[in-house]
Amino acid sequence: MAEFDLTKRVMPYLDRHLSLPLLAHLAETSLFDQRDIHIAQYDLAKGTNMPDYAANLFSQIYPDKEVPQEFEEKRQNTLLTHQRMQDEAQAVLDVIENPDVAQALRQDKEQNLQYLKDNYNLTLDQIAALYHFGQFQYSYGNYSGAADYLYHFRVLSTDNDLNTSAQWGKLASGHTFWKELDTLRESIDSRSLPGPAITQLHSRTWLLHWSLFVYFNHPSGRTLLLETFLSPVYLNTIQTSCPWILRYLTAAAILSRAPAPGATPRLIKVIQMEEYQYQDPVTAFLKELYVEFDFEAAQRELGRAEQVISDDFFLGEFSADFLDNARYLSIDIRDLSERLNLSPDEGEKWIVNLIRESRMGADAKIDLDKNVIEISRPAVPVYQTVIDKTRGLHLRTSGLGTAISRIGVAGPQGAAGSEVVVR
Repeated sequence: MAEFDLTKRVMPYLDRHLSLPLLAHLAETSLFDQRDIHIAQYDLAKGTNMPDYAANLFSQIYPDKEVPQEFEEKRQNTLLTHQRMQDEAQAVLDVIENPDVAQALRQDKEQNLQYLKDNYNLTLDQIAALYHFGQFQYSYGNYSGAADYLYHFRVLSTDNDLNTSAQWGKLASGHTFWKELDTLRESIDSRSLPGPAITQLHSRTWLLHWSLFVYFNHPSGRTLLLETFLSPVYLNTIQTSCPWILRYLTAAAILSRAPAPGATPRLIKVIQMEEYQYQDPVTAFLKELYVEFDFEAAQRELGRAEQVISDDFFLGEFSADFLDNARYLSIDIRDLSERLNLSPDEGEKWIVNLIRESRMGADAKIDLDKNVIEISRPAVPVYQTVIDKTRGLHLRTSGLGTAISRIGVAGPQGAAGSEVVVR
């Protein structure tokens, strides 16, 4: 199952701190060598202000070597930098947390800046100290503290670039900040970001990856993921930049028992279109089920998808729900009736007769409340599959023998003068 692990594909679009939990989860699986994972964690940790964590990883990788002195030096520098930046940021907080100042501030940021400059000699550069200290706190893992300072900075700042960066930082600090996710998406989609159109594509690609932390940590997250990821601009981003996100889109569709009308057909179409550049057991399961209608193949893919889901950082906790939902094929009665050019009532009667005539009544039922047909496909015993395939092979062999006999008697054109086609 290591070939289906998406960690290497996802990490280039994540911050170092967002990547660390993925590697920690990977260490709990048996997909890769533990030492290789520790080396990857160490490479990430070296770029943060967490020298103690990096030193601990160094000891795990090289147990016979002494921890380099540079870690202790970095630890001391981190403490000194923290104290300096905290003093600079606190000078600003002392002003804006003053009750009189809080009452005087308005919605207009320019007006607020002028008020703070005239009455307290606060400049935009000094206010930026809140941003830099929040960023620094994030770098050593104090995510809640980082979120607080970035919030205060954004309330006052008029610097668009730093405000956008603070939005990303606040989202990364909280993981479940729905408001931050919505605000950031609106900012990206409105083309308010500087630079060419390719910048917008890159920003959407990063947002798709970062938002996974939000969508898979909220009760309604899977439904909201479908709404966002299936919108034209983000579906186009997935197809252009990151087709592996189709795994999470597919999983969300299966986990949502009643996705929005048209969501599943759109998803299946994209899975078919992008099959040449990405597929895994999760997407293959949906394709076999809804496109090929090959239930045996779908069952095989579901068996592999179970392990893929269990090993996935974002999907692991939904493994049981995924399997439960995936075992049922739901067909929308209204949609099927339209395709057959029938009214809903006529379509319902036609389907009832079809279920009776096909003798699958025990495996199929019509849920009028949900307006769907639910077909449960029990697993076919292996010996029964062998018997069925052997019977079919015997019939085809007999037919081939008869056709060859006729050719021998009547010539190449057959007894009636028509060509014999053997399939």
